[in-house]
Amino acid sequence: MGTLLHFKSIYLEAFENCKPEFVVILLKVYSVFCVIMLFMALYAFTYRAVTGFKF
Repeated sequence: MGTLLHFKSIYLEAFENCKPEFVVILLKVYSVFCVIMLFMALYAFTYRAVTGFKF
């Protein structure tokens, strides 16, 4: 759990004092989108692994 808090502090620190504000918002939205895509890929892989990679 400490690792998640560490990543959160790095994430928040990365966007401190950044200008212009709309670029910061776009980067935050993009980072959340990337995390969602990674979780979807991980889910798809585990689903295929559990079902035996049947295509």
